[in-house]
Amino acid sequence: MQKRRLIPAVALMALYIPFPVAAKSPATPAQQTGAPVVVTAAKWQSGDYWANFDHQMLVDFANLARYKGADQKLGPPEPGADRVVFMGDSITEGWKLDQSFPGKTYINRGISGQTTSQILLRFRQDVIDLHPKVVLILAGTNDIAGNTGPTTQTQIEGNLESMAQLARANHIRVVLCSVLPSVNYWWHPKLPNPTPRIAALNRWLQAYAAQEHYVYVNYYGALKDAAGGLGHKLSADGVHPLPAGYAIMAPLAQAGIDEALKHAR
Repeated sequence: MQKRRLIPAVALMALYIPFPVAAKSPATPAQQTGAPVVVTAAKWQSGDYWANFDHQMLVDFANLARYKGADQKLGPPEPGADRVVFMGDSITEGWKLDQSFPGKTYINRGISGQTTSQILLRFRQDVIDLHPKVVLILAGTNDIAGNTGPTTQTQIEGNLESMAQLARANHIRVVLCSVLPSVNYWWHPKLPNPTPRIAALNRWLQAYAAQEHYVYVNYYGALKDAAGGLGHKLSADGVHPLPAGYAIMAPLAQAGIDEALKHAR
């Protein structure tokens, strides 16, 4: 198991403790001596990947540094250009957009492991400030997996709703994408089968998109197998698509972009 030094996080958490409560709470031995608070990570969060993930969350929770330089170099779109941003997690990051959409200059702003809370925090830098006509939002599976801690369905929905509202307020057409199917998160094997939560989130996404007149892209229905998962022909790990999976997703995404662009002109 890895050990985490969480002095900055504990200091930040103290800011949110009401003064009377803080005044009455007895100091712990660690607080009395000034020793660092050490938290034991769950077994599924062991290894170099999660050590780096934890460090990243402490120093730059949303990983704004990842695309900061690329965003600055990109500059504003050419007059009349149909700039499109794909926003999401590792499923987006691993998508070779130049191969799936030849001749298009779609922008990939996916970051592996991220939850909707993190994606929302970088939405201004990585979407709004790029002035696209359309944004495709594909996020939520890592929330269900618990990557940044337990997250309720209402919290996930709220983060997605906030992204869509920010885009609309900045005259960016929204394409909401369903979460991909999965029956098991291999990095968090003790979690219950996530299929019910994924299906519930997708039902909400579809209904919310219809209510707000956003475009909805149903990857889930096109990819799921009889068990509600992502079959081995489409994914090596049951979560991330292989090229065959992206080949199914690409025309659905393009149809969503085309529909959004109809209303952007």
